[in-house]
Amino acid sequence: MQFEAREHTPVAFLLIVPLVAVLCSMLLASLLIIWAGQSPLQGFALIFKGAFGSSFAITETLAKTTPLIFTGLAAAVAFKAKFWNIGGEGQLYCGALAVTWLGTGIVDLPPILMIPFLILVGMIAGATILMLPVFLKNQLKVDEVVTTLLLNFIILLFVGYCLEGPLKDPMSMGWPQAAPIIDSGIFPTLIERSRLHLGLIFALLAAVIIWAIFRFTLWGFEIRAQGLNATASHHAGINSNWTIFKVALLSGGLAGLAGVSEVAGLKGYLTLDISPGYGYTGIAVAMLANLHPIGVVFSALFLASIFVGADFMGRSIGVPNFIADIMVASSVLCILIGLLLCKYRIRFNSSRLKQVIS
Repeated sequence: MQFEAREHTPVAFLLIVPLVAVLCSMLLASLLIIWAGQSPLQGFALIFKGAFGSSFAITETLAKTTPLIFTGLAAAVAFKAKFWNIGGEGQLYCGALAVTWLGTGIVDLPPILMIPFLILVGMIAGATILMLPVFLKNQLKVDEVVTTLLLNFIILLFVGYCLEGPLKDPMSMGWPQAAPIIDSGIFPTLIERSRLHLGLIFALLAAVIIWAIFRFTLWGFEIRAQGLNATASHHAGINSNWTIFKVALLSGGLAGLAGVSEVAGLKGYLTLDISPGYGYTGIAVAMLANLHPIGVVFSALFLASIFVGADFMGRSIGVPNFIADIMVASSVLCILIGLLLCKYRIRFNSSRLKQVIS
């Protein structure tokens, strides 16, 4: 058996791969639900009901979709240029920390100015923290997977220190949380008596803007060329280091926006558990979407519905909601296998097989 590079991959094949990945993950989840002593059909029906069965469920699903769109776009932009940014979680917390620092009273502007100001601050914070891995990659050829991953833990420890020290809210009754964002910096809710906020609109706009950059701009062409073949793009006159630098700025800024939306949109204040792993889940979102910005929106919605629906299923029939994590992980594994098969076809050497059998 050997892998042979494909000269051309049919578009239909690229579209089918994510669907097959989802179906395979659902099949695995079905086996686990059966193992737990319940019916898979009932389990999936409860997942759907928990995610979309009421107006409250829909708004909760969309609220969880918002940060996943931002972190999914952050991963998609970086991976498109073969810059393996695994630090979305840390960049999210950097954005959240910057918004907390400047949005709790140090700066007080009207809402029409305060909200864009906090968005800009969060993006700058998320982008800035990526400059160290970019420098190490471009100048010293240090693997960015290691540096961005390790930065996550450093940033989380620093956030924990801030919440126990200089940023701790004196009115928090001892809980490690920061002071709340002032009213002019809070994102308006889109639906009354729900947690769905303006961040969803910003996330959808970001997806459209990233798609337009990839599709219509010279910079988007440079990003795609860098990702397809860095050596060829260098010989074509594209400055690889400069392209990676710009990609890192955009990727970190998008991840920082996820932190902004969670602090200024969802909770109103910073805590250490404000993200249940959105930065890491964003990688799954991007891979499931095949790094397509518009696809990120749909894959984020799918994974958010799985997480929200699995909680409801767990409360209803006692099936562990960890099945949601297994579905996400298996989806990513299947999509990676599918992408491998998109680039290569498997050839079996019949003569060698006969020798092995004989």
